[in-house]
Amino acid sequence: MLDLSRLRALHAISVHGSVAGAAAALGYTPSAVSQQIAKLERETRTTLLERRGRGVALTEEALHLAETAQQLLAIVERAETTLEERRGLPTGRLSIGAFASAARGLLPGVLAGLDRDHPVLDVRLTEVDPHLSVDLVAKGVIDLAVAHDWDIAPLPAPEGVAQAVIGDDRCDLLVPEGHRLAGRDAVRREELAKERWICQPPGTVCHDWLVRTLRAAGYEPDIRHRAEENHTQLALLAAGLGVAMIPRLGRGPLPAGVVAVPLDPVPVRRLYALWRTEAARRPAITAAVSALQAHGAAVGLRRQGGPAGVPAPRPDHRTCPDSPAPP
Repeated sequence: MLDLSRLRALHAISVHGSVAGAAAALGYTPSAVSQQIAKLERETRTTLLERRGRGVALTEEALHLAETAQQLLAIVERAETTLEERRGLPTGRLSIGAFASAARGLLPGVLAGLDRDHPVLDVRLTEVDPHLSVDLVAKGVIDLAVAHDWDIAPLPAPEGVAQAVIGDDRCDLLVPEGHRLAGRDAVRREELAKERWICQPPGTVCHDWLVRTLRAAGYEPDIRHRAEENHTQLALLAAGLGVAMIPRLGRGPLPAGVVAVPLDPVPVRRLYALWRTEAARRPAITAAVSALQAHGAAVGLRRQGGPAGVPAPRPDHRTCPDSPAPP
C-alpha cells in the first residue's frame, strides 16, 4: 500500500523541480522530504530521483507515479471537501500561496482573523512567485493563491481554476525629498525622461513594466540601480540616488527623505484569489476569500469586482508589481 504523504512529497517535487522547493511548499524540511522519497523508493523498489549537478530529476517511473499521485490527491480533496461541506464549518488544512508584498501587507491580518474566527481551521502560508500561482493551484499543490495581473501579461485562468477580485493596489512615484517633482499634485510619465531610476533587476515584471511604459512615453529609462527588495530600493531613494515606482501594499511607512508623488494616470495592479473549482464548496475557501476581500479593503485595496467567484471585467490599467516576469 503506497503512503499518500510520500506520494504528496513526490508530486510536490515534480511541480517545484527540487526537494527544497517541495519542502517549502509542504512546510517540511528538505531532509524530511528526502526521507519520504527514500521510503517511497523502498516501498516501490524503484529509483525515483537521479542526481543532476546540484539538483535532482525525476526518473521516467517517478513521472508516471507523480501523475497518479496528482489524481489520488484530487480524489482525496473531493472527499475532504464533501466532509467539510456536510459539517458546514471551515476545517482541515488550507494552504495559501501569496507573492511577497501580499504576504507582507495583506496576509498577516487575514491569517489572524481566520485563526480567531475559525480555530479548527489549519491555515498554512507560503510565499510564492505570482506567475507560478495558477499552476500550483491547478495542480493541487496549494489550495488558494493570492496573485495579481498586469497589462503586459494578464492573469491566466485555465479550466478548473476559479478566481475572485480582492482589490486594486495603487502605485506611486517615489522621489528623494527636495527633488524637483516633490510636492507636485500629479506627474505625467512624459515628465520623467531625464530621471535616474531605481528598479528591480531585468527579468522581473516591475523592470519590464517600467521599460515598456517609459518607452511608450517616448524615451529609454536610465536605470542606475537594481534591487529586488522594496526596502533596499527605499534605502537607495533616501540616499538621493534616483526615483522609483513602488506599489503601496506591503511597502510600509516611507523613510525620512523619501516623498510619494501621485502619477497621472495612476498605475495599479489587480489582486485575485484563485482556487480549484472542485474545492469551491469548501467552507474554508469561502471563509478565506471573504477574509481576503474584507482585509483588502481595510489595507487600502480598491475593490471594483463582483462577488466571490465572479471575475471582474479587466480594467485598462498598468502595474508595477514585485514579481518575476513569466517566460
